[in-house]
Amino acid sequence: MKKLVILRHGESIWNKKNIFTGWIDVKLSKKGILEAKNAGKILKKNKFSFDIAYTSLLNRAIHTTWEILNKLNLTWIKIYKTWKLNERHYGKLQGLNKNKVLKKYGKVKFQEWRRSFFINPPKINENDIQYPGKDIKYKNLNKNKIPLGESLLDTYNRVIPYWKKNIYKNILNNKLILIVAHGNSLRALIKYIENISDKNISNYEIPTGKPLIYEYKDEFKIKDKYYL
Repeated sequence: MKKLVILRHGESIWNKKNIFTGWIDVKLSKKGILEAKNAGKILKKNKFSFDIAYTSLLNRAIHTTWEILNKLNLTWIKIYKTWKLNERHYGKLQGLNKNKVLKKYGKVKFQEWRRSFFINPPKINENDIQYPGKDIKYKNLNKNKIPLGESLLDTYNRVIPYWKKNIYKNILNNKLILIVAHGNSLRALIKYIENISDKNISNYEIPTGKPLIYEYKDEFKIKDKYYL
């Protein structure tokens, strides 16, 4: 049985403070670093190895990947970093405390902005200090592709084409794959590979720092799924 491993990065400092993070490039918390190291340990204990790793352009995911590969003595393998695996861009909500947003706007609007598949959060503009176009990481990204605030559908529409074009072909070539990304980019991927409905995906929770294993046969026909 073949296996794919996906993992949400370890706890970030803004996860800890309950702040909308999105594309803001915050670091792992002390707990998050330990979660990443422990993920590597448990993967090593279960004799996992990888040929290729995929992650986003955000610090918290990249550093989680490094910690895992270090524990597995696999720091030499190819790591593909792409903005298409970045967290969902939360627009004007980025940097705001979730409890304060909930209190100000109410539960219905809060849940729509946070988890609805179709609804976008309030968007920033190009003059905003948080506009990704000001970040050197995205200097080569077409301006029309730079998000100002994404729904989960928007995130899905960048994650899944990348999966189909880049990751899936390596799965078909029998490569052992590790994907380290974010709550919403992974939620988009899981929605696709498990065929989860637009409604049900909003309630799907992904814990930080816990390896999610998919066992599959040829053509990525899933036979089992579990967390280590």
